[in-house]
Amino acid sequence: MPVETVLLFVFGVVIFIIGLVISVALHELGHLSFAKLFGVRVSQYMVGFGKTLWSFKRGETEYGIKAVLLGGYISMAGMFPPRKTADGEISKQDDTRNRAFFRAVVQDARDASAATMDGTDESRAFYNASPWKRIIIMVAGPFMNLLIGIAITAVLICGFGAPVATIATVGACVPTDPTGTSKCVSTDAPSPAKVAGIKKGDVLISVKGVKYPSTAQATALIQQSANEPITLVVLRDGHQMTITTTPVKVKRDQLDASGVPMSTTEGQPIVSSLGAIGVGLGDSLIPQPITAVLPTAGAQVGSTFAALGKLPTNLVGVWNAVFTSAPRAPGSPVSVVGVGRAIGTVSSMTGVPVKDKVYTILGLLASLNFALFALNMLPLLPLDGGHVVGALWEAIRNAFARLFGRKKPGPVDIARAMPITYVVVAIFVAMSALLIVADLIKPVSLTG
Repeated sequence: MPVETVLLFVFGVVIFIIGLVISVALHELGHLSFAKLFGVRVSQYMVGFGKTLWSFKRGETEYGIKAVLLGGYISMAGMFPPRKTADGEISKQDDTRNRAFFRAVVQDARDASAATMDGTDESRAFYNASPWKRIIIMVAGPFMNLLIGIAITAVLICGFGAPVATIATVGACVPTDPTGTSKCVSTDAPSPAKVAGIKKGDVLISVKGVKYPSTAQATALIQQSANEPITLVVLRDGHQMTITTTPVKVKRDQLDASGVPMSTTEGQPIVSSLGAIGVGLGDSLIPQPITAVLPTAGAQVGSTFAALGKLPTNLVGVWNAVFTSAPRAPGSPVSVVGVGRAIGTVSSMTGVPVKDKVYTILGLLASLNFALFALNMLPLLPLDGGHVVGALWEAIRNAFARLFGRKKPGPVDIARAMPITYVVVAIFVAMSALLIVADLIKPVSLTG
């Protein structure tokens, strides 16, 4: 491998690390800002884990960077309320003997939380903040990642442009064989695209009223319109043109998600009838108005949550790819190692314009921040969403207490969920280990 390629790969990885550190730092800054605004004592603001490499103290908070730059945290006083006795008084110590394992885990969490108080006035403890303040503090972190993702999306689609379907090739005819690869002969009818005057390089501004369609959208719209006239608005040499054409009905092999022809249990190919106009589609980057940013970002956040819902199934595929000869699916989940490797690979590609490299790298960083937002909003401890659920439950209890004229029941003791937290952490560690191994020995291909 040429030295220049290696250096470009390393440069891409460094860019990724910087982007990750900034994303983590801003995430924790979101928590920190509102914690301080609401009077919660914060003793530490750290980017990274492990040994502290550098730090300084300002006021009551120590700010620093640690050795392993794969996360970060802030240390707030009193994350969990202390244990109370039967009469409602705070227990000064754990008086339970021969504690069962789970009870010990819960009490250890309480003890660790109590240690963070360090003489702090109890009114400044996190658990004593009102539920809505705790919700804002915990949501502020993921919200920063959401804002980063939206900001990068704005740069991408307004500055560089969004991928829009573009005519890459115009065939002289429409192949009639199921594979769609047969050559044209003199007796074949000219393709609808050729008859309509569609040319290579035409950008599809709209297809059947759908503006700025992606390649997949444009293909689907054409395929759904066999023997039906459709209207295309194309951009050619800076001018918009309206073209009407009628897709012809053809039979094509039905393909699976990997692009492999599907067949019945008897081995017979599955063939579908669909419309075709005799073109090959590619993508062009067309700058979009600022009003397109939020819908685009919203769609990506939605797809990220959908991907999290499919994560268990996709992890089975990753496991098979690691421990069997099965290939790694193009859309399978990746770890931060996989994202870093992808950015390094893009950076070192030869023959790819710098603009395209920057676009791809920024897109990966936006996706990373949307993933951090979605992941942290899951209603599981120790994620931010788990603390939000605890605060919401407390708000509901307080509302019912007011409704029936009862005394507030006090903070929800989410320390009791610590055994479940350990299970969640174990699952995340195992998942991360699997994805890291997969990204090292069988990475996702960027070229298909």
